[in-house]
Amino acid sequence: MASTSQMLPQHLKQIRVLMLNDKENLERTLFRLEQGFELQFRLGPSLQGRRVMVHTNYPLEGQPFDRNNFRVLAWNYPTGREDDSDKFCSLDLQIAGSYQYYFGYGDTECSGRGYIVVDPVLRVGADNHVLPLDCITIQTYLSKCLGHLDDWPDRLRVSKESGYNMIHFTPLQTLGESRSCYSLADQLTFNPEFSPEGESYNWEDVGALVEKLRTEWNMLCITDVVYNHTAANSVWIKEHPECGYNLVNSPHLRPAWVLDRAILHLTTRVAEGRYKSKGLPADITNESHLNALRRVLWEDVYPEIKLWEFFQIKVDSSVEQFRTLLQKGTEPDRSKTGGKKGLKITQDPHYRRYGNTVDMDSALETFVPHSSSPQHIEDCCGWLRQKLNELNEEQHHIIHQHQEQAANCIVGNIVYERLADHGPKLGPVNRKNPLVTRYFTFPYQDMTLEQELQLLDQPDKTCHFLAHNGWVMGDDPLRNFAEPGSNVYLRRELICWGDSVKLRYGKGPEDCPYLWAHMRKYTEITAKYFHGVRLDNCHSTPLHVAEFMLDVARTLCPNLYVVAELFTGSEEMDNIFATKLGITSLIREAMSAGDSHEEGRLVYRYGGEPVGAFVQPSLRPLMPSIAHAMFLDVTHDNECPIQLRSALDSLPSSAIVSMACCATGSTRGYDELVPHQISVVKEERFYPKWNPSAAPTSTAEVGFQSGIVAGKLALNKLHQELAAQGFIQVYVDQVDADIVAVTRHCPSTHQSVVSVCRTAFWNPKTHQYGTNVPPMFIPGKIEEVILEARTVERNAGSYTQDDKYINGMPEYTVEIKEHIPLQGSTLVKQAGVTSKGRSEFVQEITFQKLTPGSVIAFRVSLDTKAQRLVGVLRYYLSQFSPKYRRGSVAEENSPDALQNPLAQLMSTLTLADLNVLLFRCNSEEQEDGGGCYSIPGWETLKYAGLQGLMSTDKQRGTTGTGGSVVGSHVYLLETHPTLPHPCYFDAILVSTYTTALDATLKLMSSFIQNGSTFVRHLALGSVQMCGVGRFPALPPLSTNIEGVPYRLSPITGQKEQCCVSLAAGLPHFSSGIFRCWGRDTFIALRGLMLLTGRDTEARNIILAFAGTLRHGLIPNLLGEGRCARYNCRDAVWWWLQCIQDYTAHVHNGHEILRCPVTRMYPTDDCEPCTPGEVEQPLYEVIQEALQRHLEGISFRERNAGSKIDMNMRDEGFNVLAKVDPATGFVSGGNRFNCGTWMDKMGESERARNKGMPATPRDGAAVEIVGLSKSAVRWVVGLHAKGLFPYDGAKVHRDGKEVFISYSQWNQQLQQSFEAAFWVSGIPNDPNEKHPDLVHKKGIYKDSYGASSSWCDYQLRPNFTIAMVVAPELFTAERAWKALDVAENKLLGPLGMKTLDPDDMVYCGVYDNALDNDNYNLAKGFNYHQGPEWLWPVGYFLRAKLYFAKKLGQDTYSKTVTLVKNVLSRHYTHLERSPWKGLPELTNENGQYCPFSCETQAWSLATVLEVLYDL
Repeated sequence: MASTSQMLPQHLKQIRVLMLNDKENLERTLFRLEQGFELQFRLGPSLQGRRVMVHTNYPLEGQPFDRNNFRVLAWNYPTGREDDSDKFCSLDLQIAGSYQYYFGYGDTECSGRGYIVVDPVLRVGADNHVLPLDCITIQTYLSKCLGHLDDWPDRLRVSKESGYNMIHFTPLQTLGESRSCYSLADQLTFNPEFSPEGESYNWEDVGALVEKLRTEWNMLCITDVVYNHTAANSVWIKEHPECGYNLVNSPHLRPAWVLDRAILHLTTRVAEGRYKSKGLPADITNESHLNALRRVLWEDVYPEIKLWEFFQIKVDSSVEQFRTLLQKGTEPDRSKTGGKKGLKITQDPHYRRYGNTVDMDSALETFVPHSSSPQHIEDCCGWLRQKLNELNEEQHHIIHQHQEQAANCIVGNIVYERLADHGPKLGPVNRKNPLVTRYFTFPYQDMTLEQELQLLDQPDKTCHFLAHNGWVMGDDPLRNFAEPGSNVYLRRELICWGDSVKLRYGKGPEDCPYLWAHMRKYTEITAKYFHGVRLDNCHSTPLHVAEFMLDVARTLCPNLYVVAELFTGSEEMDNIFATKLGITSLIREAMSAGDSHEEGRLVYRYGGEPVGAFVQPSLRPLMPSIAHAMFLDVTHDNECPIQLRSALDSLPSSAIVSMACCATGSTRGYDELVPHQISVVKEERFYPKWNPSAAPTSTAEVGFQSGIVAGKLALNKLHQELAAQGFIQVYVDQVDADIVAVTRHCPSTHQSVVSVCRTAFWNPKTHQYGTNVPPMFIPGKIEEVILEARTVERNAGSYTQDDKYINGMPEYTVEIKEHIPLQGSTLVKQAGVTSKGRSEFVQEITFQKLTPGSVIAFRVSLDTKAQRLVGVLRYYLSQFSPKYRRGSVAEENSPDALQNPLAQLMSTLTLADLNVLLFRCNSEEQEDGGGCYSIPGWETLKYAGLQGLMSTDKQRGTTGTGGSVVGSHVYLLETHPTLPHPCYFDAILVSTYTTALDATLKLMSSFIQNGSTFVRHLALGSVQMCGVGRFPALPPLSTNIEGVPYRLSPITGQKEQCCVSLAAGLPHFSSGIFRCWGRDTFIALRGLMLLTGRDTEARNIILAFAGTLRHGLIPNLLGEGRCARYNCRDAVWWWLQCIQDYTAHVHNGHEILRCPVTRMYPTDDCEPCTPGEVEQPLYEVIQEALQRHLEGISFRERNAGSKIDMNMRDEGFNVLAKVDPATGFVSGGNRFNCGTWMDKMGESERARNKGMPATPRDGAAVEIVGLSKSAVRWVVGLHAKGLFPYDGAKVHRDGKEVFISYSQWNQQLQQSFEAAFWVSGIPNDPNEKHPDLVHKKGIYKDSYGASSSWCDYQLRPNFTIAMVVAPELFTAERAWKALDVAENKLLGPLGMKTLDPDDMVYCGVYDNALDNDNYNLAKGFNYHQGPEWLWPVGYFLRAKLYFAKKLGQDTYSKTVTLVKNVLSRHYTHLERSPWKGLPELTNENGQYCPFSCETQAWSLATVLEVLYDL
């Protein structure tokens, strides 16, 4: 759930939030955004607290884009700077393109990176209105079939009249000699064949036509850019052969060229019939011919050209060179060999035969003669010779494998071209149709192979042997197959385009200046005159080239529409291209579907959200997307669907495609039912022109009678209308094997369009289609039939291919009706209203004549009653967001509760009311006889309040927003199942919740209201923990106090006080006798009540507990005072600390000291007094607590025994607490009880720990010493200001009454503390009584004077508490050392280890259910012996911050970083927790502990206190 601070009004700009995480590389993740969006970068937990810098190449306003120019974004701090949960840096996205970001911190320049793609805004018409991407309907034209430019408007008008709004032209440049549309002889000239005789049209003339189409026809035009290759006959490539891969700049291709020439000569010999005797005729028709070909390759071709020699060493000369060096006594160069043996061979960079060489240093290092005698030198040379022969043999073997693959590929190619049914069946081998396509150009006249091989030594000739382009099956698209390291040309793996030379760009413009400049001009021409480009062969265009060229194009056409076809085989790989190039739409093919089911799945895949999806807030996380699709029923590269499927399928498959929520389109000829593929290479005829009344038999003209043109017009109109009117939700239903129903739904009007398409993937002449069409059930009211169309046969003669025009099949046409009532439908037999369940309005449709090749589209709306209810709902929701105004209707006679805005109603609630509305766990609800909702088959909600539902919402993903009063509106949802319930239920829920959160914040302190999201989330803990139950948890306060809330008792009906009490934790300590604990309450009170501004409620809790003081102690378990247990030594000191905090935080807070306290136990042994019977001011109660400690407290608990504690031993019920006269320390306890927060009592008889406390902490516990010092220092100060009447207390010592002054006690504590508690580890330290027990030095003891002395020396986190409440006791340097040890040894991910992990009894996993023989573990005995408790982290971090300040700015800023980093983990936990809280404890290293409270008051409170200190 987005936090309240992020709850911007919905109509504000769209904001997307990208969470940055350390070491997260998202370069293969596609993030699409629109112009006008704001992108915010925020820090994930792994980066919070670090000094992160975010860099981007998105330009500053008014600056040009430079891909390599990065700038640092400035951080915004919308709230306080106390933590990093809200800080963000942002980009206001106004320019289309692909942009990069990266971030780092400290010495790491980049610890994560990614791309964002901003979509272009396309505009058409004289008024420049926007054409949304999902409205696009595009049609491809093969430009060479358009004829003279003057004829283009008549031929292109077919697109306009068929409802298309974008035209894709194949390249308009001069074509190469193959006449392929994609083999360009000159990238810069407009093809002269488009100009009639006497005319010379140029790019400006094309530009004028394109602009006319945009303004007058509302159509945009895009064309291809071909960067990979140029026509083999391009003039400029002859002048600049360095622009291709030739044998000079790419000598690694020399062996491949030799093989290529050998195969060409083989072609000549086969064509001449010279191998007939060997079983290889010119006409290759069967397997035996192929086997003969393999034999010829191995026996004749390979042995003649000896390719292995290009990879081998001349052994004799290498050995001779080595011998000479040995004879001279040459030593190896150790700087090169590093003294390591191992022979190194260097591949000859020029790829000459036997050109490889031996690295002589490595030879000298590896082969060392026994002496310099000639015999030993000769032996050594023999070893080298043997090794070199082995290496040559290895190379021979590698080349043998390459030749095997080459043979396989040559045979495979022949099988496809000459034998396969689906291939071109080229017939006998001849010059025009060689064995296989040549891989290299050869611009010289015929010569013998021997003569050709001699050319290898003539660079002026070999620079013109240029490698052709092509594609490699299953290749890595990011690898350039012509570069060194690839053997594609040698292994004959390239499926080659013999008309095109592959272009060699190198790493940048400096590597091939002419080529980059030439292609830059080409790009500029295209971007100047067209609105978009299709990147031809994108997957094999080098990325850096495409990036550079598109940057050039976007400077001329900022809203360039970029389309590409990627055959990478993986979405992740697609994303690399889409993100780096900023591709707007990827071409997707309906022809890839093998059946109607798959075709329907593609519609669902390529766009739209599910029907009934939740309304999304305008501020939400940036989610990865799949590339925007341009979904085509056929592309110009696809085989003809009429041949693959049937003519009848053209219309229904088109209809399925046009229902997709993305760009759609087709290729010219599909709508006219041209029954063959229109070849990009061979087709030379012209497209027919437009004539609305063209006869069905006409070949030169096309009109509404032709093919499925009339149907396509209706479908294209529908496609554009659905996208323009917000039908963004999609549902696809496979009705039966051939019928697909696609629903598009508009979430704001709740209108739907349902298209039912009966496909014909199989030719009805050979395939039997069933006559039984299942009925359809359409929920809602059918307003009209938008269109119904059937493909029908007609008598207009049969198809014969025209010589001059690309003509279609006249034997089929479309019967179409548009916008008719249901009764007027020919395809629907009957429609009846059927009720399927409570008040649901469903129409049952039975079909007739829904023959294969038919389509019917219904417009459906909600029935009248449902429509009215939705209108009312949207009316109430519009108070939260203007997006609900569309379709809203005011309600007549609305209920009183709904007359005013919800925020106004909520402003009357108290925080105690909001506790009921938002929270209350199961046991709290059960007190009132209720409980939490449980969702069948899932789980019981954590809370009965709204947070319970919101937490389940959170688990199911991003929520929507909207809202109204839940109770009043759930009835609408319940009585009306046809409503899209989830989205409105969600909207109501989220809006009510956020309104409640806003109301909550308004009742809190400015620290919370102006705080970060983290601060506010923690403050919600105050609402979560503070409530009023059915039974009052606190004893009554004096009736003489103002601001005490009253109610009529739900049990007796009498007036009673209803003060808020603080639960210790949920769910275990939330209700009944176990809700309120003295210690927990006062550890949590400052954070959850004083910092949040709940002063009066905090005061009431302080005074209620004051009323229960007995024996000078505050109870541990409150039990409403009547069942209180006074068995803890620390609660009274936490209570005193809270009174001190109250006086410090609250305006005129010292007035609390004079507040009347109604005493329940004015004497230790009396029965409980009735409220008001004995009252005294609070300062008297404080004085009593201090005096009793100085006097010495010793008593036995009432009802001692199993009745009050089943596990305690008899001695444990004896409570002792006193001030040690020698040190001033408050000491007490014994080894059978545990009077501090570490209060685990053994329970296992089996392990014999029953009745033994795990952590008695008797003697003087360090935090009690700190708290008592804080209290005494405070009363000394109060007395000096005249706010506390006592400056000391009288006590009895040795039978005499003695006065002890508080200021003397204060000084005594100051002097005694470090001498007693600091563990210096220095030998012979005079203060150290037990040097033998020291095992960690530089720490503070956990206690002083324990009955087991070694317990004093255990490292625990308790000394950090004393550091916060009484920092004056500590020397800064010593404190810092001890905090360092605590950080290294005790700090976990969320909590502090409660015991040094080096301690022999340490165990970090708490299991309260385990009972075994282990004394230290059984029945959770190790509760405080290792598990990581959260609340001490707050004190540890506050102590770090306090002492860091004392040690200088540098230390302080490093500490702030640490603190933020630690707290980021708490923020993450809090965000993700369904309880919206922080747990009591975790097991070791932050692992989940199932026995812990899921949310604990003091955990939330102390973390909030750290943020307050920041």
